[in-house]
Amino acid sequence: MSTSAAVRRTLLLVLVLNAVVTLIKLAVGIRRDSLTVIGAGLESALDLTNNFIALSLVAVAHRAADEEHPYGHSKFETLGTLVVVGFLSISCFELLRQGALSLMRGSTGMAASPGDLAAVASTLIINAFVVAYESRRGRELGSQLLIADAAHTRTDIMVTLLAIASLWLSRYNLPRVDGALAIVVAIVIAWTGWKILRASIPVLVDERAVEATQLRALAGSVEGVLEVREIRSRAAGSKAFAEVTIAVSGAATVDEAHALADEVERIVAERLGGGHVTVHIEPK
Repeated sequence: MSTSAAVRRTLLLVLVLNAVVTLIKLAVGIRRDSLTVIGAGLESALDLTNNFIALSLVAVAHRAADEEHPYGHSKFETLGTLVVVGFLSISCFELLRQGALSLMRGSTGMAASPGDLAAVASTLIINAFVVAYESRRGRELGSQLLIADAAHTRTDIMVTLLAIASLWLSRYNLPRVDGALAIVVAIVIAWTGWKILRASIPVLVDERAVEATQLRALAGSVEGVLEVREIRSRAAGSKAFAEVTIAVSGAATVDEAHALADEVERIVAERLGGGHVTVHIEPK
């Protein structure tokens, strides 16, 4: 099975589970007029929306390199993580606004029943499974999108715990607890968005994939390489690229110089985890 197909199958399963979680949380939150639980439902609904978007992006991200995209299409997957951050920002703002209004008004929802608590608690188990499963598949497939989506879903665990706390405390008629917990939920969402953004920006701005000094030492360790003149590396999704310029003896034959380039390419590619390496040869 191709990486693209494996990522899509993972996303499809996660999508179904997120749909179940979203329906449960929204049903309980609306019935009990609990802002925190509704916020938890919106958070899960964003997970669901992100899954739909990710499914369309994955097909593009795993296309082979072509004339217009010689380095491949992997960055489309990283762009998908920015979509995740965008939706997180929307939900964060709305929860902050509604939480502040609830605090000022001192409103409280209806007391929750044991069935409501059990229903929301069941979504906690589903969230935990999704995080563990999607994180593992993201590492196995080298998919930034799956890892980012798992990080987003990880906030659902904290958010769901807060929703359960809100439902439990609603039994004691505390008018401002729900608004306060909604603001905490918003802060958790904002922190998650920041972590995803911090991991995505280096890829989009072509930050080095590996320290140049490390690659320089590797290339320079090959017998026959007289000088390492230039090193560049970058990451694009799960792939890494490097360009190395080496100096060899002007008396070396074409075959000898080519053999040196092949050896430099091999050891640098190993350091990149199987990335693509281009070696330029100059005489000295």
